[in-house]
Amino acid sequence: MSSQDSSQQPVKLAKTLTNIDALALGFGAMIGFGWVVLTGGWLESAGTMGAVAAIVVGGAIMAAVGLVYSELTSAMPLAGGVHQYVLRGLGPRFAFIGSWALVGGYVTIVAFEAVAFPRTVAYIFPEINAIPIWEVAGHTVHLTWALIGVIGGIAITWLNVRGVKQASIAQNFTVIFLLVVGVLMIFGSVTRGEAANMEPLFTPGTAGFFTVLIAIPFLFIGFDVIPQSAEEVNVPARKIGRLVIISVAMATAWYIMVVLTTSSAMGIDELVQTDIAVADAFGALFHSQIMANILIAGG
Repeated sequence: MSSQDSSQQPVKLAKTLTNIDALALGFGAMIGFGWVVLTGGWLESAGTMGAVAAIVVGGAIMAAVGLVYSELTSAMPLAGGVHQYVLRGLGPRFAFIGSWALVGGYVTIVAFEAVAFPRTVAYIFPEINAIPIWEVAGHTVHLTWALIGVIGGIAITWLNVRGVKQASIAQNFTVIFLLVVGVLMIFGSVTRGEAANMEPLFTPGTAGFFTVLIAIPFLFIGFDVIPQSAEEVNVPARKIGRLVIISVAMATAWYIMVVLTTSSAMGIDELVQTDIAVADAFGALFHSQIMANILIAGG
């Protein structure tokens, strides 16, 4: 009888994550690759301050969502995040629908990253564009390019299958590297950037503003990594919710910093001619292609 009872006891996950680990997971998931490949388009569409305004508004919207997550995470610090909240509040049918809707959203992120990753690799190693296989919208798709995206996705999957602690170690390293790059971007912008390059501050109309704004939820989707890992975070439940809000605020500040430093490095006429605007702008600040490559490696 005791054996049967013990077999029915719920499995408890090991609390292996510190608050720093959880914060790095959430922040790192939100900044991802998006800023590397999208910033140039934002500046062209909305102007410097137009892009900043859109990021601030988008960040405020996501912070409001984060407040809801914060309350729910503190009340139900269980692995699964949204699935658990909907299951408790609305029942299994809505939890099933909501969870599969989330899966659909995550699949789009995987597709985006599988394209963004080889694009950044090609910035450093242009020779990877080999063995053309077909064309999409006038752009040639190369087999080697596609394989890099697939291999990258498999590697990330393998890392997560190994366990959340192993994933957090890799994420901590990546976030530290990115923060160093961020400090260098600010230093380069302050010492060598020019305010005149930030023109135009705004573009006519509101189309550019909304072009940036609609991308923000897509970029910030990673903050729910913290609620999903709540059962494995070794901090009081009430503090886990705060980490969600802090990570959203950090990501908002990061995107604003990237926009301002990139626009200060080069005029918009030059930026639109670049392959990856953020990397070329970073290289221009230090007059070094190596620095541009370092930024790509960090992104």
